[in-house]
Amino acid sequence: MHDGYDNRTIVALRGPKNEVDPYIPYHFLHEQEPGLSGNIELVNTIFLTGKECVYKCLMCDLWKNTLNEAAPFSAIAQQIDYALERLPAADAIKLYNSGNFFDTKAISPLAYPSIVSRLTHYKRVVVENHPKLCNDHCLEFNELLDGRLEVAMGLETIHPEALSKLNKQLTPDDFRKAARFLTGHGIDVRTFVLLNPPYLTDPKESVAWTLRSIQFAFDSGAARCSVIPVRPGNGVMEVLQREGHYIPPSLAMLEEVMDTALLFGQGQVFVDTWDIGFLSSCPLCFEARKERLEKMNLTQKVIPSIPCSCIRSYG
Repeated sequence: MHDGYDNRTIVALRGPKNEVDPYIPYHFLHEQEPGLSGNIELVNTIFLTGKECVYKCLMCDLWKNTLNEAAPFSAIAQQIDYALERLPAADAIKLYNSGNFFDTKAISPLAYPSIVSRLTHYKRVVVENHPKLCNDHCLEFNELLDGRLEVAMGLETIHPEALSKLNKQLTPDDFRKAARFLTGHGIDVRTFVLLNPPYLTDPKESVAWTLRSIQFAFDSGAARCSVIPVRPGNGVMEVLQREGHYIPPSLAMLEEVMDTALLFGQGQVFVDTWDIGFLSSCPLCFEARKERLEKMNLTQKVIPSIPCSCIRSYG
């Protein structure tokens, strides 16, 4: 097995970043999501343009829309204004900055009041953050909010060898400690778990470890878990694929994870359906199967599967 890749090698294998404006979010959208009580909430999601994450995770491609330095002090608030002027009213808001909201080198705590002043009408505010950066700055931001704070953290996988090689600089115990710190202060936790991370190349084993990781996240206190099928496209993933250390997941694998994890009954489970065309090449069933997963995301109920002659074991 490969000894792994460090920051320098991962960065060297990348292509160029996209050109972004520090005063404009690189994307924003309006969506629906079930609230923790089961009601359907309207959600405004803003993908903020900010400083690249300090962690160079092996599978990550979020660096493509980041800055090399922190955005100017007032820029994050201006980005939020820009998006909200173009988005309808919503119950909740997600502020995703392609990194760590509580990395003070990315977003200064001095900017928290101006950011919070834009969020007064939201019942729930979701930000993303590395478990090792969950500290008193989370509590400081939470104290300023009128709504409830939710922190989204990447657990990725609890497979010991795969996790150690993701360059995440994280252990399952680090995640558990962060989750308990947050929930102990009344902050909700959302978790990201990977399907088919590098170094897990057997489909059955990969599905099994994804489900174990979801279970671990719930046992640690997470209320929601989002499953991300790992895709190529960041440079190092193509190298890993050629070396046989990464295989793209299939749509059937994602379906099995969703069908099974919903039966845990411990928390909400979502699968990421953004740009999942690489999971299936069948023109007959793909759209219907994707729509089924999106309905299950919204209802949190298993619904009948879509039959197709292309579907075999992990087809």
